Amino acid sequence: MNKRFLQLIMAFILLSAVTAGIYYRDSFDVNLIEQWLEQAGWWAPAFFILIYVVATVFFLPGSVFTLAGGVIFGPVLGVIYNLTGATIGAALSFLIARYLASDVVSKRSAGRLKQLINGVEAEGWRFVAFVRLVPLFPFNLLNYALGLTKIRFSEYVIATAVFMIPGAIAYTYLGYAGREAVGGGDGLIKTILIAMALLAVVVFLPRFVATIRRGASIDVTELKRRLEQQQTLLLDVRTQKDFQTDGHIEQALNIPLELLEQELAPDSKSQLDNYLDKSISIICRTDKRSAQAANLLLKHGFQDIRVVQGGMTDWAKKAYIV
Repeated sequence: MNKRFLQLIMAFILLSAVTAGIYYRDSFDVNLIEQWLEQAGWWAPAFFILIYVVATVFFLPGSVFTLAGGVIFGPVLGVIYNLTGATIGAALSFLIARYLASDVVSKRSAGRLKQLINGVEAEGWRFVAFVRLVPLFPFNLLNYALGLTKIRFSEYVIATAVFMIPGAIAYTYLGYAGREAVGGGDGLIKTILIAMALLAVVVFLPRFVATIRRGASIDVTELKRRLEQQQTLLLDVRTQKDFQTDGHIEQALNIPLELLEQELAPDSKSQLDNYLDKSISIICRTDKRSAQAANLLLKHGFQDIRVVQGGMTDWAKKAYIV
């Protein structure tokens, strides 16, 4: 049996299992998992980790299992078991994708797809860390997608295990708090407040991480220096009307924020294709829109992104505007 035929058989089995998992995913809840574990006795922790692994590979709802870990095992052991199951499941999904499809993707990828893969590979574990802390894509799907790149398996597993910790702690503790609320245990208010605080950290963590990842902002004086030395591409994300009527910077490339997602679509021939690993400075009327554009570029694998503080307002004050 040759490798290609074996890959096709495995792909068919996997696709069938994933399809079944997606079809029955709404049938899984915390009560059902708890009933299974009651029958497992002493083997409950090992059985829980096993079903978490299966859930991850077959696209079952991971959040249900994470909450169940907190409900059944408490905030400490629950985190340990949840992280173990999620990490092993993510590793298996990664290896399945790498074995089944990475050769095909490597041979057939071109254009923006190839550049995006190269951008992800260039960042390595840092990209894995970012997407684990900032869940831009579904967890199960992302595990398979990363297997199609050439990121080292060891870096992937370590970064996955380490940078899933904040989310695992928050959602495990949320499950534990729910159990305490139902049972009316001592210290209920304290438990709920801790759960709320942990969730707040998870909610605001993506913004914090994205701010760090896109690098330090620059002012208009530094931008002028970089433009004169041809060290950066300047991306103006104002509307085309604002770009034309309110003045602009001669070297700027104008792609309105509202059209940027479309510009970066995999099947489009983008003007930014050659800048995945090069410096891009973003300018607009407000820093908020510039930051939104920066986060969008980071999501698509661009690596060196700087927001120009003060934008066109400060540029005009310096009498640089044309």
